[in-house]
Amino acid sequence: MMDTKKALSYGIFLLILAILPFGLNSNWVSVMTTFLIYSTVALSQDIVLGRAGMFDMGHAIFFGLGAYATAILNMQFGWPILATIPIAIILPTIASVLLAAPIIHLRGDYLLVTTIGFNIVFIQALKNNVFGITGGPNGIFGVEPLKILGFTFTSQNSIYFLALFILILTLIIIHNLETSKPGRALHYLNLDSLASECIGINTKFYRLYAFALSAAIAGLAGVVFTLQFSAVSPDAFDFIQSVLFFTIVLVGGPSSIPGVLLGTFFMFVVPEIFRQFAEARYLVFGVAMILIMIFRPKGIWPVKFGRIPNFLTKEQ
Repeated sequence: MMDTKKALSYGIFLLILAILPFGLNSNWVSVMTTFLIYSTVALSQDIVLGRAGMFDMGHAIFFGLGAYATAILNMQFGWPILATIPIAIILPTIASVLLAAPIIHLRGDYLLVTTIGFNIVFIQALKNNVFGITGGPNGIFGVEPLKILGFTFTSQNSIYFLALFILILTLIIIHNLETSKPGRALHYLNLDSLASECIGINTKFYRLYAFALSAAIAGLAGVVFTLQFSAVSPDAFDFIQSVLFFTIVLVGGPSSIPGVLLGTFFMFVVPEIFRQFAEARYLVFGVAMILIMIFRPKGIWPVKFGRIPNFLTKEQ
């Protein structure tokens, strides 16, 4: 069970997010919608990186698979958006297991480099219009809006609240993960994989479990991303996006939900606030990020002692 103080904090945070769009112009509602989507993807990245302790820098693959599944099924095959959602969840889940199974035994930098390679191959496949359905470098435009029970999600606010719903669903899933047997297994695996095997934990299964769950959530976020812009393109899911999600988790605090949310705000919303300063904002932003990693190496909002991921605590 979630303690009262934590539940109250999340309640206030979600209440602020619920009333926020009514005080913002359409541009900022769009920015905050992207913040909600990226927060969801970053939280899914944290399942692999923060909780299972695996260096995955190809997470944009699963985000992109969900987005492209919806766009392709809608534009190429005429599926309604609602019918594409299960596929946008299942396809990244299957892909994550197929990609991770052969490399799950790799550690640290080796897994990192391999996932980077997968991301590059994925983007090249999209840009080369694989099977003639991805739209090539320009992507796919004109995706239909979501329709549920006669209501059509066309306004900025409606997409915002859809993204907020997906974020709340993700928070519930991760809270249940923290208190479940798989969540405890991932925690022990992160601390010491050899000791975990000795006490009967199937490390390969739970590593694949972490990849599958994170990919499913990222795929669902990809659906909302497609609906927000009514389009998808390869550049939205390239290696730089994977680096962004990876960095969000490290800067915010691995295994820390508040940390990941703060990391997303710092990495995405803050640069938008200073957009008027053009390129100078990236200089200030880069310096600030370096200072954070120097003075807060465990993240802006690290987890309590005892739950800090192994790759942040053991000596190199």
